[in-house]
Amino acid sequence: MVGYMKSNESNSSLLVTLTVIFAALTGLYLFAGGIWLIAIGGSWYYLIAGILMLAVTVLLKKRKAAALLLYAVLLLGTMIWGLAEVGSDFWALTPRCDVLVFFGIWLMLPVIWRKLTAPSKLAYPALGSALVISGVILAYAVFNDPQEINGELPTAASGPVVDTEVADGDWSAYGRTQEGQRYSPLKQINADNVHELKQAWVFRTGDMKRASDPGEITDEVTPLKVGNTLYLCTPHQMLFALDAATGQKKWVFDPKLKTDPSFQHVTCRGVSYHAFAADDARLKGGACSRRIYLPVNDGHLYAVNADTGALCDDFADKGVLDLQDRQPVQTSGMYEPTSPPIVTDQTIVVAGAVTDNFSTREPSGVIRGFDIVTGALKWAFDPGAKDPNKIPGEGEHYTFNSPNSWAPSAYDKKLDLVYIPTGVTTPDIWGGNRTPDQERYASAILALNATTGKLAWSYQTVHHDLWDMDIPSQPTLADIKDKDGNVVPVVYAPAKTGNIFVLDRRNGKLVVPAPEKAVPQGAAKGDYVSPTQPFSDLSFRPKENMSGADMWGATMYDQLVCRVIFHKLRYDGIFTPPSEQGTLVFPGNLGMFEWGGISVDQSRQVAIANPMALPFVSRLMPRGPGNPMEPEPGAKGSGTESGIQPQYGVPYGVTLNAFLSPLGLPCKQPAWGYLTGVDLKTNKVVWKKRLGTVRDSSPLPLPFRMGMPMLGGPISTAGNVIFIGATADNYLRAFNMTNGEQLWQARLPAGGQATPMTYSVNGKQYVVIAAGGHGSFGTKMGDYIVAYALPDK
Repeated sequence: MVGYMKSNESNSSLLVTLTVIFAALTGLYLFAGGIWLIAIGGSWYYLIAGILMLAVTVLLKKRKAAALLLYAVLLLGTMIWGLAEVGSDFWALTPRCDVLVFFGIWLMLPVIWRKLTAPSKLAYPALGSALVISGVILAYAVFNDPQEINGELPTAASGPVVDTEVADGDWSAYGRTQEGQRYSPLKQINADNVHELKQAWVFRTGDMKRASDPGEITDEVTPLKVGNTLYLCTPHQMLFALDAATGQKKWVFDPKLKTDPSFQHVTCRGVSYHAFAADDARLKGGACSRRIYLPVNDGHLYAVNADTGALCDDFADKGVLDLQDRQPVQTSGMYEPTSPPIVTDQTIVVAGAVTDNFSTREPSGVIRGFDIVTGALKWAFDPGAKDPNKIPGEGEHYTFNSPNSWAPSAYDKKLDLVYIPTGVTTPDIWGGNRTPDQERYASAILALNATTGKLAWSYQTVHHDLWDMDIPSQPTLADIKDKDGNVVPVVYAPAKTGNIFVLDRRNGKLVVPAPEKAVPQGAAKGDYVSPTQPFSDLSFRPKENMSGADMWGATMYDQLVCRVIFHKLRYDGIFTPPSEQGTLVFPGNLGMFEWGGISVDQSRQVAIANPMALPFVSRLMPRGPGNPMEPEPGAKGSGTESGIQPQYGVPYGVTLNAFLSPLGLPCKQPAWGYLTGVDLKTNKVVWKKRLGTVRDSSPLPLPFRMGMPMLGGPISTAGNVIFIGATADNYLRAFNMTNGEQLWQARLPAGGQATPMTYSVNGKQYVVIAAGGHGSFGTKMGDYIVAYALPDK
């Protein structure tokens, strides 16, 4: 018995010793880090907390119960400081106090506090009270999120009737129609019964990542549905036709894409469909009257018979159009059409991506119109040329590095105008050598006549873009009523900056004001910054600049590191110029909006959007040893848009990375992604919810709803339901469109970084999403097409 008691005594002493060591190490860390943080302009909290923790350490070493009393002061002071910095935001409060709360509970254990001498009547109750108060504050914060907005969108129809030639049960273009509204009039699935959805069928394409692929391989397709058939492309641009009711394969066409690790993308967001009239004299014997136009990442466009999967022989070279024609650089993968083209009764309008940040000698971002039957070139619009409409003659080529358009475009049939979102002349992050011709149409919306290619109007959303803040998603066309009740045809253009620019699509005049405002100055040597930038009144951009209080971490330790990193970077708010010091870019290079776009219900005059908030860091690297001005012969792209980017031909290379802690967590506090409802009559956000959990991002599969980064967009329906995948966890979710309440979710077999779609066949409504994952986004890869429907009754 005596030996047992001595053993317990020895164990208790060891635990106290370990407790002292932990307190000492934490105190020293906070003390040293706090001094560093103060020296670079940061918060005094960590130094004060470090001093108090070291004092607690001394008292614990002396076995003084006053250690508990002093620790209670530290814990309560931390909670007060946290509330002052971030309010009742649970996920922002947690890293400020999680270690302290757990250590406080540890100190309350009898095996610890009973070893303390010189007892104080206040010490134990004080620490207990501090822990209870902290628990109450955190519990309150769980249910009172200051980032969320809880309102309701109008339910009554108040807008113009949508005029569309698309059958209610079809989804015949990337955005259902070429207006890009991503809205379906179907309502068999509605807010009252969506919770009953079950998996209807699954199709596996067999198209998986190959050894020759880059990291940026993605399954971003939104299928089309026409009649009783679905049409979809895979990452390697295999084209499938499926039975819409069963998911059974009808046929497959494989363009035999040969990839290379230098490709910046291997992806296909969708295909385009066109049906000719039965008596169309342009067709030879009526052949290939229903066509799928398939863009392929090696710089080709295929015309495929929608009924059989065979190539349309009368189109271009036996069904294959070479988009590398007259390009100044024809290396495979340097020019990649990744989004579906616009098709009119006369013309196919094609654009494509170019490799970002490789060199000053890359393919042109030329936009071209081809005859819809023969594939003959009708017109060109080269955004970097002095005369954009000039077609190069024999032995000539389009302009190097013209601003490109990689996202889907939109089309107004009545006006015969195609609305094209553009990017910036690459290299993106230094622009001192750009010509005025390369600048004028960069990061803009272009309205081109689809038949002639002539410019109707243009609007630039970022001047002298040094941040890759292009227009990344399909514009959305809608008719809205102004305050006087007049119907105005507008185009909504979501930008990476978080602005949504709203323009009269007839003439490009602003409908929602976007005043020019002064922005930070001080570009890198040889470059300059535009003195002002446009800021739309309809925007999701941050209301205020970030500060040290916005830094985050899993614990106070990595949060302190993030605060130090933040204060060492250059950051003066949005549009802070790139620098050798390292610039914090927020909104980040990924953008607040990406290619998913927005969904608009014109009848209710409302929109659904899913903005992100994930900062990036760019750091310019001056030329020198290991960083040559010109590439070695045969040099190819890096196969990624992040990390080291060479920018050959300009004075700097650049590194581009998400702003992460040493643990790999975002340094900015969550949320990093939202779902929102917007009233288009007032241009106000009516509701806003965090979207996505850390289930597939954290070491443990915990479904904490923090609001995740995402790639993909929402759709909405007349059943008052929103469907969205997109998030970094593997789910398809449904929400009430009126108030943003989550109604249903389904676990996907792989990442759902795609925009879903919905259709009906044989009187039954389905919802379909591609679940194939995203290589550089880090989600689970797969080859699934998954359909859901209500169970038969």
